[in-house]
Amino acid sequence: MKTTQKHLRYAEWLNAEEMHEASKEWLSELNFIKDEHLFFEDLVTEFTSQLIALGNFSSVKEVIDAINRSDKVNNQLLEAVRNHENKLQIMVDGVDELDLEKAYIKEHSNLIVSINKFLKEYRVLKTQLFNIIKIIKKEDKSKHLLDKI
Repeated sequence: MKTTQKHLRYAEWLNAEEMHEASKEWLSELNFIKDEHLFFEDLVTEFTSQLIALGNFSSVKEVIDAINRSDKVNNQLLEAVRNHENKLQIMVDGVDELDLEKAYIKEHSNLIVSINKFLKEYRVLKTQLFNIIKIIKKEDKSKHLLDKI
């Protein structure tokens, strides 16, 4: 919780250029994650039969559902950051609109928290998925070694 407070206080001191750079970085990272989701879907499709053969289909189904949920949240965050970026004009138009500027800064603070939370959950998801694939590859390698004997 203290981390969130630090982020919120930090955002109050950001200028328009720093918020723009942060938004561009978020867009880049979220677009990359969007591509990774496609890769994950291909991985799951490629290893479907092996995933079923593992016998632990419920945990595999949970990971697949988590990929779909993650993709949905990623798309929502992409849209939120794009909208936020489009509102940047409020900060640079030279007109003192304190209420709108405060709302923009608050929105930026909320995005910091939301994106950091999403990225943390996303890393866990990636780790789970790669662990499952690693198990499949080890079993596949073992089968090939046994077949050669």
